[in-house]
Amino acid sequence: MTEPASNSPIYQRPVELLQNLIRFDTTNPPGNEAECVAYIDSLLKEAGIESTLLAKDPNRTNLIARLKGQGNSPPFLLYGHVDVVTTLGQVWTHPPFEGKVVDGYVWGRGALDMKGGVAMMLAAFLRAKAEGLSLSGDVVLAILSDEEGGGDYGAKYLAENHPEQFKGIRYALGEFGGATIHICKRKLYPIMVAEKQICWMKAYVRGPGGHGSVPMRGGAMAKLARLLQQLEQRRLPVHITPAARRMVEGIASAFSFPGNLLLRQLLNPRLTSLTLRLLGTRGQGLEPLLRNTVNATIVRGGEKINVIPSEIALELDGRLLPGYSPDDMMAELHRIVGNEVEFEVARHDPGPAEPDMGFFDTLAGILREADPGAMPVPMFMPGVTDGRHFSLLGIQTYGFTPMNLPPGLELLQRVHAADECIPLECVDFGTSAIYKALQLYGKT
Repeated sequence: MTEPASNSPIYQRPVELLQNLIRFDTTNPPGNEAECVAYIDSLLKEAGIESTLLAKDPNRTNLIARLKGQGNSPPFLLYGHVDVVTTLGQVWTHPPFEGKVVDGYVWGRGALDMKGGVAMMLAAFLRAKAEGLSLSGDVVLAILSDEEGGGDYGAKYLAENHPEQFKGIRYALGEFGGATIHICKRKLYPIMVAEKQICWMKAYVRGPGGHGSVPMRGGAMAKLARLLQQLEQRRLPVHITPAARRMVEGIASAFSFPGNLLLRQLLNPRLTSLTLRLLGTRGQGLEPLLRNTVNATIVRGGEKINVIPSEIALELDGRLLPGYSPDDMMAELHRIVGNEVEFEVARHDPGPAEPDMGFFDTLAGILREADPGAMPVPMFMPGVTDGRHFSLLGIQTYGFTPMNLPPGLELLQRVHAADECIPLECVDFGTSAIYKALQLYGKT
């Protein structure tokens, strides 16, 4: 790969752009994304692009910029976040906020999630401006804060308080998809089209309190133990949603008999659990796409060692399938743990029941052209992204930050972990793919 000259436009140097972004420590909390966003703003201004800065907190800025199109298509959105998760307690081979290039990789927190994607989008956006790309519709670039904290200062804040900035937008590119997955010598490129919903809850168990010196049977602590055991031993029921069906069938189509037949048995609720066991570790990644899920994460109860608590609160990270509600989750939990436990919804971030697949084929075609061995498949994500907030404005996000990762480099093993890094070729690959999407939008 030939490196662009150091005096070439920054959009021709997306690797250097990524290095610069990594060097801003935007660990969330507290975030402090303002300096990183100001750097991006300065690049846009140098290119003659005006931007709008919007913030709930002055240290947690969001940026919105727009390239004018011909008005033949609705506006098109590119968005990404510049906050990153902590490195606390992790041992790194290279410092996490220096953006070093070593052995053909850019190393640093955010290289994958998602300053790498932001660098790709920003480089493609600046190139479109510099080359006067004929755009069918306006292209809107949104640089966001606080995705890792839930989006309250970022996408959620913008969607709720500044929806006019996104008026008319139907499709968006964001995280988390387009990166290679190697399975049994097959090269898949999952493009995220759907995600689960956050449904965080509190469960309350109660019993008689008393002095710690008096033996207690059947108290709140015992009920908590029973509740945790029930959640460990039982699974919530299987539901085959359209999003899961698309993904499983897409993956199955990449394989021949008997592998394709085995994968399709996931879509038979009577055989789902058995098939997951047969798939082993691969099945672990598919299971949350086929059920509502819940994990106990925090326990709060008791204040003094010599006082038996009469109430204990258990916090639960619940994730809902598309089309399901918190009431569905609580009904399924009650069938497992009984009615003595009280559930309360702490936070529900809803999302659409059905994805809009109208731009999927175009993105899949871009990947096939860029990598003839590519097999794009629609991805249903068990986690969440800022896409859930924009979906409330009628915007369909496609997770599309393409990376032709080499075998052995598993994206999810590096995201949020020590030694997060991205191959240099992937930064250029993704930038070119996103630029191609801008070229084709509204013209296919």
